[in-house]
Amino acid sequence: MERSCDYAASLAGEGVKPGDVVILILHHGKELVYSFWGAILLGAVPSIMPFPTDKVTPERYVADLQALFSLCRPTAVITSLAFEPICQRLVAIEGQEGGNVGIIFVERIAVQDELDTSNLPGTNRQETEIALLQHSSGSTGLKKGVALSHRAIYNSVDSWAEYLALTPSDVFISWAPLYHDMGLICSFLLPILHDVHTVMMSPFEWVREPWRLLRAISDYHGTLTIQPNFAYNFCANKIRERDIEGVDLSSLRVAINGSEPVYFKSHQLFYERFKSHGFRLEALKTAYGMAENVLIATQTGLDEIPTVEEIDFDTYMSDHLARPAIPGRPSIQMMSSGRPLSHVQIRVVDAKGKDLPERHIGEIVVKSNCMLTEYYHRPDLTKKAFLPGDWYISGDYGYLDKGEIFVSGRKNDRIIVAGKNVYPQDLEMLAEEVPGVHPGRTAAISLYEESLGTEMAVILAEVETTDKELQERLADEIRDHVTANSAVAIRCVQIVERGWILKSSAGKIARSANKNKYIQEFNAGQETIT
Repeated sequence: MERSCDYAASLAGEGVKPGDVVILILHHGKELVYSFWGAILLGAVPSIMPFPTDKVTPERYVADLQALFSLCRPTAVITSLAFEPICQRLVAIEGQEGGNVGIIFVERIAVQDELDTSNLPGTNRQETEIALLQHSSGSTGLKKGVALSHRAIYNSVDSWAEYLALTPSDVFISWAPLYHDMGLICSFLLPILHDVHTVMMSPFEWVREPWRLLRAISDYHGTLTIQPNFAYNFCANKIRERDIEGVDLSSLRVAINGSEPVYFKSHQLFYERFKSHGFRLEALKTAYGMAENVLIATQTGLDEIPTVEEIDFDTYMSDHLARPAIPGRPSIQMMSSGRPLSHVQIRVVDAKGKDLPERHIGEIVVKSNCMLTEYYHRPDLTKKAFLPGDWYISGDYGYLDKGEIFVSGRKNDRIIVAGKNVYPQDLEMLAEEVPGVHPGRTAAISLYEESLGTEMAVILAEVETTDKELQERLADEIRDHVTANSAVAIRCVQIVERGWILKSSAGKIARSANKNKYIQEFNAGQETIT
């Protein structure tokens, strides 16, 4: 509280007023916590952004954030001196467009002589006013700031806390970054607003040493954690026994799998690897949600194990029905993402918005008391996002069975790699920047990689040369360029002949059709269709 008030005072000194947007670009640490609550105490609207890394070029990072700046028109940026060159470039660009953005460096925020809480405008905000902005990954996502009100956040976390049966003895353990809704809501706002202890670590530390998560669960007697599907595979495959000697996971009562498609094999892998350390299979739960609903919409019950079923592949693909598997025929495995929380309603509808019967695959629509206020400054997108009656169109496909939701795919072709959302058109645009690639003749698709427990992005590209050696070189160039300038690492680039890429009658890339064609012709990814 004391240090956050210092940050609030610095923001006020920079001319920030209640309702102004403040961008936070900081490493995972205490300064990020102080800056977030400093903005809240002042009544400003914080928006936490990913910080620059060696993986993404400064030019690409600046270009992506410029899209964000032009949309939300921030009054100030809180960052560290390490990011000063990049922030100065952003502010200079914004200045040329008529904006006036102040930069506040955490190293220079003074400690006040006295703690003065008498003038904190944030304590007088109305419940319907915007509390924060969330942004999805990818340059397209940066044009869709999800504006959440104070009331929406409270409604969400209160309902979820009740569903989790939170008690004062609970302890959250998390490595999820705060610029991701999983980290921000689940492991930060929920425990703080409900006076529950939370232990957070840097996602980069976790990636380097994943055993730190299990060690923290053991040391702090953690009871709850949440991470994407890939993380369960990653922990099971990467953690060495010598690094977790003496670790006891028996305190963990809920381990949630969410943020990307969920797979039963990942649960099996994690359980078999760590059951000797006291981990219980019944602790593993699944969840489904979205930033537009603050976060969690559905979850496995505390006294349940996620439902798993085999469905007939051909019927799923041709008739869009989830029928039980037929012996001797191809099948796919589906795992439930649980039932709606008390404040959420779920429907599955057809292309006209009409309800579909159980086990019919359609688009998932959601209604709750914690929906976004708007896509910030985008009334056009906000209007398109809802059906009559305030039903939010999720863009995800799935089916209902006995009240449980099974998520089967995504309408808008987003690719989720290790919990990071990227848009295929962004990857395609980058691939086409490589000399020798035919413009408009690339397709970015995703395939589930069972060993990693997550999707992998695949680039299909038509090129000018027919020379095999040159094609291999181009494939390497595409892989390196897209990886260096996007949020994900590209593991596979497939060069295809001219005319191979399929397009719709409207001339758009038919990604689903190209994915099926790739699977059939190159014998790839047949174990999963998502």
